[in-house]
Amino acid sequence: MGEANVRTLDDLSAPPAPSGERADRPDRGLLTHLRSPRTPRLWFEILLIAVSYWTYSLIRNAVPEQKAQALRNADWIWRAEHALGIAVEHTVNHAVNSVTWLIVSMNYYYATLHFIVTIGVLIWLYRWHPGRYAAARLALFATTGIALVGYYFYPLAPPRLMPDGGFIDTVIQHGTWGSMASGNLASMSNQYAAMPSMHIGWSLWCGITIALLAKPVWARVLGLLYPATTLTVIVSTANHFWLDALGGVLCLAFGFALAFAWYGTLPHRLARHVVPEPAALRA
Repeated sequence: MGEANVRTLDDLSAPPAPSGERADRPDRGLLTHLRSPRTPRLWFEILLIAVSYWTYSLIRNAVPEQKAQALRNADWIWRAEHALGIAVEHTVNHAVNSVTWLIVSMNYYYATLHFIVTIGVLIWLYRWHPGRYAAARLALFATTGIALVGYYFYPLAPPRLMPDGGFIDTVIQHGTWGSMASGNLASMSNQYAAMPSMHIGWSLWCGITIALLAKPVWARVLGLLYPATTLTVIVSTANHFWLDALGGVLCLAFGFALAFAWYGTLPHRLARHVVPEPAALRA
């Protein structure tokens, strides 16, 4: 069954237009077809995600490493947080670093779950919520895309790279491979792309998606705990300021707004499955 011949369950409840009007109906046009949920194709999704992440990494790392400006911006962020009374990153960083097993676990959490959980949620949506998959994926991709604008126009050094900040780079301190932005892998990643935090953008996307669509209460609770735990991790490891996290939230808001504008509703409100369109309506 071709992708052009599918409709959501909600669509089937609407009466068909008279045959004489069918050719003139605006909702039968190409734009509406493109905006209609369709059954995702596995090969296409794998290729799209792989190419998109490769492009994202290429662009992110191609942004000029404006060290001087990035450090000035970090100083401004740090002063702004002091003025707001939320500059506790230094205290958290040193406190958690004193508990070796905890900070080492956080280093590995930072390096791995960012990818594992996000891919896992995409697979879950593809398998169990195909009607919502494309809209949710659009929100995630738009979130990531707009983040590139932030990296280019607002280079920002993470707290651990502030020369006079007194922060501990926990990856170097404990000899773990917890981040491509520290240690021997630092040359492979843009060191001054801390604003916005995509660890927060992606984890919040995962958390919201799970909380709204999962049935077991325990799964919903874990979904909500995931971005909260990620926030603790990015601060404890001195990879981000609180305000970087806020930037990630704003990027996610943009992503969901774009998905809403394209599909006419938020991803979780779409039908769970896409079903074949009746032959009478395809004529």
